[in-house]
Amino acid sequence: MNIQTQITKANQAARKLALLSSDIKNKAIKRIAELLNEQMGLILTENEKDMIDGEKNNLGSRLDRLLLTEERIKSIADDTLNVASLPDSVGVVIDERERPNGLKISRVRVPIGVIGIIYEARPNVTVDAAVLCLKSGNAVILKGGSDAINSNRILAKIIRSALEEVGIDPEAVQFIDSTDRSSTEQMLKIKEGIDCIIPRGSKGLINFVKETSSIPVIETGASVVHLYIDKDADIKKAVDIAVNSKTRRVSICNALDVLLVHKDIASEFIPQLSKLLAEKNVEIIADEEIQKLLRPYPLLLSPTVDTWDTEFLDYRLAIKIIDDENEALDHIAKHSLKHSESIVTENSEIAEKFLKSVDAACVYHNASTQFSDGAQFGLGAEIGISTQKLHVRGPFALEGLTTFKWVIRGDGQIRN
Repeated sequence: MNIQTQITKANQAARKLALLSSDIKNKAIKRIAELLNEQMGLILTENEKDMIDGEKNNLGSRLDRLLLTEERIKSIADDTLNVASLPDSVGVVIDERERPNGLKISRVRVPIGVIGIIYEARPNVTVDAAVLCLKSGNAVILKGGSDAINSNRILAKIIRSALEEVGIDPEAVQFIDSTDRSSTEQMLKIKEGIDCIIPRGSKGLINFVKETSSIPVIETGASVVHLYIDKDADIKKAVDIAVNSKTRRVSICNALDVLLVHKDIASEFIPQLSKLLAEKNVEIIADEEIQKLLRPYPLLLSPTVDTWDTEFLDYRLAIKIIDDENEALDHIAKHSLKHSESIVTENSEIAEKFLKSVDAACVYHNASTQFSDGAQFGLGAEIGISTQKLHVRGPFALEGLTTFKWVIRGDGQIRN
């Protein structure tokens, strides 16, 4: 089946989806969760094929994004059930008014229509995107990366099977079964039939989509995440937050890249932090002043011109000593990609200054940046983390996948 045919089928299915009740959509979502658990062995077998190919292709730390385990599949199924339990955004009346002439006017949430998702080696996105689009009444066209082709193929098959079982048109979920990058470009150049494109992945992928697409794009994903340790920080709290922000999962977009440390606390904080980072085999990039505080730390590099603008997605952390919070704010403003930024301090005035000044989708005080996640924000799952400002920002899910229409009810009114 060619891409244009898939888009046509998706549009036909989208019109049917818009009419479905919450009950039938939730029934399908619950069946998807059941099948994920029931078909776990098959999913793991297909994922193992991708892992073997990934090792051959030297994916390194990116293998973590690709890997599926029993625990991760159960977690994906649980997130799927969470989506079923959430209120349905479709049909919600945002506001309403009655005009002096008797016209009753309301704004009502409706599906966007057909969503295109382009993503790299994260097979969980196949399920998250399909389920969130289904719940919000949208058809979805999935184009995953070649690294996860076997995993994505079986997951898409399971999802379509669940839809068919409960009487929903399975063409609402389209999977572009191709590892050829030209198919992605072809999809992006089609001017009608897809209402918006959402890329999830590296900065390179996102830039490619933005530069190539003839379709409106919701930009997500790429980041250079900062954590500022203020002079009034609680040392233990700061160490715990820094280690978690960096090492809980290094291959995700909310993992810490750059640690900014106030000069007054550096000699106490950095040596304590380094002991825990060494246990995790984290490579530290720092200048000579910081390296003196770290020696005999085994994994030290000096910064380069690109250091402060690099999303590492690996066991690598850049550290810089700064004079005060103003320098931290200036550094973040210059190098941030507006994703997730955090401050550790017990000084509430400086904390509020940071939270108000930093221009990012997610800003934190005394908390790990690893919480930038739709499920952690109570959204059930997420379609992505938007780093732009129009339509949606930060983790977004059901409401972010809707738009609205004006509904006007009259009783024969005509305009003079």
